[in-house]
Amino acid sequence: MKKLLFSSAILATIIVYSCNSSEKATTSSDGFVDPISAHIDSSISPGENFFMFANNGWFKKHPIPSSEKSNGIFQTINDTINEAIKKICESSASKTTTTKGSNEQKIGDFYFSGMDTARIKKAGASLLNDEFSKIDAIKNTSDLITQVVLLQKMNITNMFGFAIIRDDKNSSKYIVYLGQTKLGLPERDYYFNTDSRTINIRNEYAKHVQKIFELTGTEKNISEKNAKKVISIESMLAKASRKMEDLRDPYKNYNKMSVATLNKTNPSVNWQGTLQLLGLNSIDSVVVGQPEFFTQLESTIKKVSIDDWKLYLKWNLINHYATSLNKEIEDQNFYFFSTVMDGIKEQKPRWKKIVETTNESLGELIGQIYVKEYLPKGTKEKLLEIGDNIRDIYAEHIKKLDWMSAATKEKALSKLNKIVMKVGYPDKWKDMSSLEISRDNYLQNIMNVDKWEYNFRLNKYGKPVDLSEWEMYPQTYNAYYNPASNEIVVPACNIIVPGFEGRMPDDAILYGIIGGSTFGHEITHGFDDQGSLYDENGNLSDWWTIIDRSQFVARTKLIVDQFNGYVVLDSMHVRGENTQGENIADLGGVIMGYEAFKKTQQGQSKELFNGYTADQRYFLAYAYAWMVNRTDASLAKQIMSDVHAPAEFRINGPLSDVDEFYKAFNIKQGDKMYRDEKIRVKIW
Repeated sequence: MKKLLFSSAILATIIVYSCNSSEKATTSSDGFVDPISAHIDSSISPGENFFMFANNGWFKKHPIPSSEKSNGIFQTINDTINEAIKKICESSASKTTTTKGSNEQKIGDFYFSGMDTARIKKAGASLLNDEFSKIDAIKNTSDLITQVVLLQKMNITNMFGFAIIRDDKNSSKYIVYLGQTKLGLPERDYYFNTDSRTINIRNEYAKHVQKIFELTGTEKNISEKNAKKVISIESMLAKASRKMEDLRDPYKNYNKMSVATLNKTNPSVNWQGTLQLLGLNSIDSVVVGQPEFFTQLESTIKKVSIDDWKLYLKWNLINHYATSLNKEIEDQNFYFFSTVMDGIKEQKPRWKKIVETTNESLGELIGQIYVKEYLPKGTKEKLLEIGDNIRDIYAEHIKKLDWMSAATKEKALSKLNKIVMKVGYPDKWKDMSSLEISRDNYLQNIMNVDKWEYNFRLNKYGKPVDLSEWEMYPQTYNAYYNPASNEIVVPACNIIVPGFEGRMPDDAILYGIIGGSTFGHEITHGFDDQGSLYDENGNLSDWWTIIDRSQFVARTKLIVDQFNGYVVLDSMHVRGENTQGENIADLGGVIMGYEAFKKTQQGQSKELFNGYTADQRYFLAYAYAWMVNRTDASLAKQIMSDVHAPAEFRINGPLSDVDEFYKAFNIKQGDKMYRDEKIRVKIW
């Protein structure tokens, strides 16, 4: 797991073990097996399907494990991270004399309680009995809303969405945000699409809800009726919920209004009183994401009986904690959400599930240990070096754009220059001292974490925005761009490159994976269809000229059309509108990574590396960054509910728009990867 220090001195000598032979060797004289060339499937032409050409050699040898929905680079890295977290958890759990309230005590006791299956089985869902009793005691609409709020304060979203977030139009302040609720199924279209795959999922969902009611003590015939009533309520709420594509426009999803105005639309909730119950006093105005949802909510509250609302709340309560209850409920939850929805055949080992849950719950505490014990020195510095190089390339590109005016370029460059790069790990950790964790009650620990998270967000209101806060942990293999703060966050574990343990990856790898698919990708999010609507200070602001904006939209439409043409499985098309932000970021990322790579010693070298040119190796490395194979069920779910296109098209899509890729692999007209020059997408 521990990598070599990514120092400039080592980078300067990385070419030493390049292969000068024209033979495409995969093993060097010291026994090092180069993963990039080893993963190639030479039976597939790069012009036919570059994603499979670059990665299918690995896929052939590594089928998707029966306990996973996918396999590939993400799974490999997460397995490495989980092994480190497991050691942290087990080491902490073995110490029974740690100071109460310390990070070790909380991590160890949480993990121990999750592994104590005998106690979990004995407790069952009994800890939820108080909440069930409160729900049963509901007599009228006022009681109903009170209980809805109590569940919200347990971090259980139901009836409506509630959050404290930065104000899109005044990023220096937090606002109260209200929006459409989270549904039982991943996305609103699951309730209405009429294709056989979706109908089957709806039918299985009905059986699942019924079975969960049975497992919590309700007779079978009554449980069946209960399930129908719950799904009926969800369907009514889904009807007024916006599709994912319609959630992409931050202007249309920003509707600031007084609490009094919202009350006129949705009087049954009594918003002034509800906000006070949520812990907020003297709130004058809120931002409503989807006003039509609250109109529908008012109608639904009046239409649905109190008894049916009770069932809805009980379902949300059980569903939220299903993975923390007894084995029967956990197994049923796994069957629907993992087997039916993702095609996963069997559950992970208990330790892996609890390691992941411990990390999800206490990742801020685990991260502090991970940074000290598993992170190579110099990680922050190396990540920043690559990030700054990518930013420099981006500036060069903006200056040379032939479709953007000087006035808009000046503002784009100012925004680019002000992007904050948070890399490695936070300078300040969240204070979790108030969180109580014990060794003897797993479900209570989960509930305590939920309440802590709710209060953490609630306590932001009225305070200055914390610019140091991270939304990911150092041990999270991911990254993000936040338009409201004009920042990118790249956690430390992004430095991991499978296959290069104990040695320095060459620049093609560093810039293909960390440069292109990470920094280049995230910076481009600041200039995609959504991010481009925010100014350098993170505020929704029209900093474009009218002509420049129209030019930009015309170019993004081309990428929407391109991805709409990609077909997954039997007949499902990639949703180009829904995935356009990620597709724009992928295209920008691969180009910026490539040009930054070309400034390195290896990028300028004419020598071959394991039989491949520098350019070829860069594009192969970029394909390695998305070496992911998924089950059919998981792919279908991704198309329905994810803003990311499947991995294959995250490679083949953007590369088919890059002229340098055509030259590197001699892509010609007639090849499936070939796109006519007139329709190749050029944005940034």
